[in-house]
Amino acid sequence: MTEFSNETRAAAEESAAAPASGPIRIGTRGSQLAVTQTTWAAEQIAAAAGRPFEIVRVTTHGDVSRASLSSLGGQGVFATELREALLAGECELVVHSLKDLPTAKAPGMELAAFPEREDRRDALCSAGGAKGLGVMELPAGAKVGTGSPRRVAELKAIRPDLDIHDLRGNVDSRLGRVTSGELDAVILACAGLERLGRTDAITERLDLDRFPTAPGQGCLGIETRDGETAIAATIDNRNSRLEVLCERQVLRTLDAGCSAPLGVNCHVNGTTIECVASVFSLDGTRRIDARGSRELSADEATFAEAEALGAELARELLSEGASTLL
Repeated sequence: MTEFSNETRAAAEESAAAPASGPIRIGTRGSQLAVTQTTWAAEQIAAAAGRPFEIVRVTTHGDVSRASLSSLGGQGVFATELREALLAGECELVVHSLKDLPTAKAPGMELAAFPEREDRRDALCSAGGAKGLGVMELPAGAKVGTGSPRRVAELKAIRPDLDIHDLRGNVDSRLGRVTSGELDAVILACAGLERLGRTDAITERLDLDRFPTAPGQGCLGIETRDGETAIAATIDNRNSRLEVLCERQVLRTLDAGCSAPLGVNCHVNGTTIECVASVFSLDGTRRIDARGSRELSADEATFAEAEALGAELARELLSEGASTLL
């Protein structure tokens, strides 16, 4: 769990005591995708609050380091500095890509909203865009880029012949390695491509049964200081909250990092919540699945039921030997 200084806490208390006036200051990473999705959230929050907004760009460790995401560990590399800015009073809320956010609650902060979720699937982007080759059509030895151990394991499970390369950088630079011919394809999140208006680059939206995605993928997490959640509550989506609470509970119970070879997909169907969780060996030769469902209550207890389902599936995975793969 991230620790913050007494000075940072004091600044947060002073900021919380100040009256709400002027623009809503909203923190974000500085990448094009982060700013685009933060602006989308900011426009809705500001309209509901009747106040203008101001985007506060924060540089995180994950943005500065050129090391692979798997070596960095994934846990909080894109979140710590944003949270420090929030506690220091530099902004009133911050917007995260939820799949990058640690599951442990940060001291003095609360996840106030999970907006309506975008497409949670991964996308294969190969040369030729929509007219390119799908994952099963790529030639033997094709060079495919991804920075995710989960995606590596899933690719190796069905195409062990592929030549997989570690990938960092923003969306444009990753796609540029395909158009330049350096790589034959890259794997990216559908949601990010949709938010950037780059669906033309998608060759294939990968099936969730074979390519289950990261907990919370496709969803944003709006974080505020404790006691100040009302400002973001207007864009909270009940089904999104149910799904991501369940998925993140799988990750939390397994005590696995954000970069673990773990795929979880939860769906709310009416009054039922259904979830499938999968753990892979890094070489793709082993896969353990757990699936289950629960009937949901009509009151606030329903969120606890969603988390209970996630914990139940994680325990099932552990009983089947998931710890040896993680």
